[in-house]
Amino acid sequence: MRKPCCDKEGTNKGAWSKQEDQKLIDYIRIHGEGCWRSLPKAAGLDRCGKSCRLRWINYLRPDIKRGNFGQDEEDLIIKLHALLGNRWSLIAGRLPGRTDNEVKNYWNSHIRRKLISMGIDPNNHRLNQIPPIAFSQPN
Repeated sequence: MRKPCCDKEGTNKGAWSKQEDQKLIDYIRIHGEGCWRSLPKAAGLDRCGKSCRLRWINYLRPDIKRGNFGQDEEDLIIKLHALLGNRWSLIAGRLPGRTDNEVKNYWNSHIRRKLISMGIDPNNHRLNQIPPIAFSQPN
């Protein structure tokens, strides 16, 4: 069995400060992405490796695209979701600069609701079939 990523004692939890962000950026700029378990101590951070990895991947990487999703990105997400399902990392791989977490959140908060309001089932991308109302025939 694998041992825990950190001892949880003395690790900082919660919001990252600008100083912590800068330490992480500087360390990765010099040494590159390596072993995330040993990075926090080497970079002088009181965080666990998982926290550092997620902070870097989802927020601090220089190639991350910020801002609203364009219509072309939204259309591509819908097409890829119909093809791949909820495989967010594969979908994000086709959208340069977007993270899988960002794509997943955008799907759940915007696109899914938009499809539902259009009468499309977001799970199978088909029009919802409203069952016909059974009318009783007069005798």
